[in-house]
Amino acid sequence: MPKYSIVVPFHNEEENVTVLYARLKQVMEQVGESFELVLVDDGSNDRTYKLMEEIAAVDSRVLVIKLRRNFGQTPALAAGFDNATGEFILAMDGDLQHDPNDIPNFLAKLDEGYDVVSGWRKERIDNFVMRRIPSRCANWLMAKLSGVDIHDFGTTFKAYRREVIHNIPLYGEMHRFIPALAAWYGATICEIPIKNVNRERGKSHYGIGRTFRVFFDLMTIRFLIKYMSRPLHFFGGFGALGIMAGSVISAFLLGMKALHPHQNVMDQHGPLFVIGGVLIIAGIQLLAVGLLGELSVRHYYTSQHPTPYTIDRIVRSRAMQEPSILSEG
Repeated sequence: MPKYSIVVPFHNEEENVTVLYARLKQVMEQVGESFELVLVDDGSNDRTYKLMEEIAAVDSRVLVIKLRRNFGQTPALAAGFDNATGEFILAMDGDLQHDPNDIPNFLAKLDEGYDVVSGWRKERIDNFVMRRIPSRCANWLMAKLSGVDIHDFGTTFKAYRREVIHNIPLYGEMHRFIPALAAWYGATICEIPIKNVNRERGKSHYGIGRTFRVFFDLMTIRFLIKYMSRPLHFFGGFGALGIMAGSVISAFLLGMKALHPHQNVMDQHGPLFVIGGVLIIAGIQLLAVGLLGELSVRHYYTSQHPTPYTIDRIVRSRAMQEPSILSEG
């Protein structure tokens, strides 16, 4: 089993594959530890996969994974993580905007005991209006909502302990939120500055449209972190507010009717009557949604028997058994 696995997803990067392979190989050989390169072809329609095959044919340390179609960066990374066998796993982009010479800095932090090491593009060189301002706002919002105090969630350039990354389900654009999800599991996280270089060849696959998808994923992450095991606390709160507000309005209208029995309440307070009824019905529906969510959570925990915690290690008497390290109870 290699000590390090480097996972790199590619999509139409035929101009960069061989160059990045050569740079990674040089850096990792200088590190002096066993390693593997896990190259994932995310449905490229150019010569990317062909070049990856040629590399794998001459270097046994290279594992190539070809996806049936273009699934996106997060699924491609998940495929690489699932097939990586290293004790430590690093992920980076395949467009040469991540400098392999930064890898030893990641490894040094892993050796210090951190579970997740995240890259920070401290000195960004991309477009100020289209990339840097939206990114700064998004990163600030992510840090506040997730409770993880790092500056750069967006970069793929990160390093993980194997047992940590294998505990985190990835889908959508969730690779950006791995530090937040890892923190929920109790992982220790740090951040290091990385070089941010211009793309040397090929065309960027990033666009402003990704911002909306990331925003919705951010809402999902916030909900999962705070209410994953107690959805009734979220839906029930809004439901209770709706029922209380509707009840107050109904009590007010009932009082008006008691004080003025000959007055037609619908004629005088028709809109208020409708609002009160809608609030009560909506509140009951939200409570029902919360209860259904609680039933789903209960079914998940009773059918699959997962534990709502992560064990770091179990130590037994040496007379009975050597200390063992477990990733999950």
